[in-house]
Amino acid sequence: MTQTPGRFDPSNPDDALTPQDPTQYPADDVAKAESARPGYSAEAPAGGTELVPGAPAGATAAPQAEPPGAETPETPPPAPETRQVTRAGMVWAAVACALVVLILLIAFILQNQEYVQVKFFGLEGSVPLGIALFIAAVGGGVLVAIAGAARIIQLRLAAHRQRVSQRASPGTRTR
Repeated sequence: MTQTPGRFDPSNPDDALTPQDPTQYPADDVAKAESARPGYSAEAPAGGTELVPGAPAGATAAPQAEPPGAETPETPPPAPETRQVTRAGMVWAAVACALVVLILLIAFILQNQEYVQVKFFGLEGSVPLGIALFIAAVGGGVLVAIAGAARIIQLRLAAHRQRVSQRASPGTRTR
């Protein structure tokens, strides 16, 4: 798979694709292009020769200039380690979120200290606005929790009935 570097600009002559034949460029242009690339130099290694891979120990090759468009293959970076989600990590995240919500709630209650008149089923009283809204929110949460618990109980009973009916007739099991 070929990846295009982020700095590639097809309109820039230095970034344009070049033929693979180095004889089409004058030697000075190749040397300039090689020295401009980070990590490359146009100079030959000490002694003016290179070792030939797979050749016997004294065999060398004449130095060749690499064309400006060619890149040496690099080993891909190691894949990042996958993080495992643990129960302790989920509990920590939930506690951190709950603390942020509580801090915001405390700030809300402290900023809304004006007393308001509250009436509920014949009861009448005066409480700070922040506390009255907090009590209303907790009441709404309790109603949602009751509805959710009722649905969970309903689903568990249905699953229990299905397991019991499958045990009663072992020849008709379906998955």
